[in-house]
Amino acid sequence: MLVVGVPAVIIVVARHTLAQSMHVLTTASPGWLLLALAAEAVSLTAFGMSRRGLLRANGHRIGLRRVLAVTCASNALSLSVPFAGTELAIAFSFRRFRRAGLDAATTSWALTVSWICSTSSLALLLAVGAVIGGAAAASVAGFVGAALYLLPGVGALLALRFDRVRVGAVTALTWLAGLSRRVVGKPEHGAAGLQRFLDEVTGTRLSVPGYARVFGLAVANWAFDCAALAFAIRAMGQPVPWGDLLLVYGAGAAVGSTGVTPGGFALVELALTAALTASGLHADHALAAVLAYRLVNFWLVVLGGWITMAFLTHPLRRGRSPR
Repeated sequence: MLVVGVPAVIIVVARHTLAQSMHVLTTASPGWLLLALAAEAVSLTAFGMSRRGLLRANGHRIGLRRVLAVTCASNALSLSVPFAGTELAIAFSFRRFRRAGLDAATTSWALTVSWICSTSSLALLLAVGAVIGGAAAASVAGFVGAALYLLPGVGALLALRFDRVRVGAVTALTWLAGLSRRVVGKPEHGAAGLQRFLDEVTGTRLSVPGYARVFGLAVANWAFDCAALAFAIRAMGQPVPWGDLLLVYGAGAAVGSTGVTPGGFALVELALTAALTASGLHADHALAAVLAYRLVNFWLVVLGGWITMAFLTHPLRRGRSPR
């Protein structure tokens, strides 16, 4: 009910601005829109390359095309399901990479470190936006947002790296593993098997240049996605508010991560439009720019991802006969 009600209320309240923005969209520059689409494609590719760099730790081999296919499909799953989309996307990615021949420990480590790099790189961009932004309140909000994105990743990284930090996590996971084994019979080896698995995960490493490359690609993922927003603004004939752009972008990313609606639908549009309006754009032009951005950032990603999902999970593709 909430998933349907929230967007409906927003659309009714903002219907006049929405109608005006539709007219603005008809005058959009095709060239700038193509640049926005290209920037989004580079963003997704950078994320896939970042993941591949982690999955190839310990000498494993996996092609970029396979990683990009799994990434696109998992993104569609994450953006389509409210609340639990991220968890389902991680589970899907884990199964697909395991099917590609990677061991469970490397796959778990790669997905965890990928998440850490993603949240940390977004925190870095928000911190940069807070430094660039002139308004004190916006700068404070940027630093607070950066801290909120950074702290969970730091905690997970410490848990992976240092034995003492792992003690509390292992105790809780051991209890859960024992409970799960009693209820559903998994994991088969209980706490001992869990401990061996964690040892394998924490034993996975990359070189310092490898970590730097992965983190740089994670930054590129967010930076090119932000560039897509800038190109969408230019497509509406509006000047890009460069001083506030990263904080505007961060506002949309924060709202989208709540999972209240699929991919933050309607909520992200509202947050980005309000932030751009506060940065000096007229409301109808701001909303038109956001709608164009969300076309390449959300709708096309979801469409392409579900097409890829159908291809990956087709019975003939899996080498099985249709049921």
